[in-house]
Amino acid sequence: MSTTTLSVWHYDTAMGAAAGEVRLKDLQQQGAVRVVDTITVTWVPGADEPHLGHLLRHGAASIARASMLGALVGSLLLDPDTDSAALADRLRGTGIDEEFLEEVRIRIRPGTSALLVLSSEADLDAVRGIVERGLARGDVRLLHVRLPDGAPDTLQALVEPVAGGLGRIARSG
Repeated sequence: MSTTTLSVWHYDTAMGAAAGEVRLKDLQQQGAVRVVDTITVTWVPGADEPHLGHLLRHGAASIARASMLGALVGSLLLDPDTDSAALADRLRGTGIDEEFLEEVRIRIRPGTSALLVLSSEADLDAVRGIVERGLARGDVRLLHVRLPDGAPDTLQALVEPVAGGLGRIARSG
């Protein structure tokens, strides 16, 4: 049975997510995790908003915003009209609730970064070993939620209208 998980690896520095990228690539090379979607969120001190980067597709920030996780984070952090309750209501049935969304929103702020990973088929012992090294140093804080079967498809369908809107914003800005 495949388990899909949305993990947020939160770092207290703007460059911390770069370490997470290396750890995630190590896990992928070991075959310990299959990544469905992944983005980085880097919020440099003094910047008005965070920068989104997509690890599976290299290119402009608009590409990251067009991914399902990019659209989710874009709605949560970049759209001042979206509140956690309304977004959680749209995501009902995916396993992502208001409490999880609000925790992500509170943690990602200027001077921090995060790696968001939608994954399946994870070897939890291997993942735990890699992540615990960061936990021991105190450089990563993990948030995660297990998603029900079919959640990635549901999530993709729910965020497509948001991704389209953000893509238009990115092209016009």
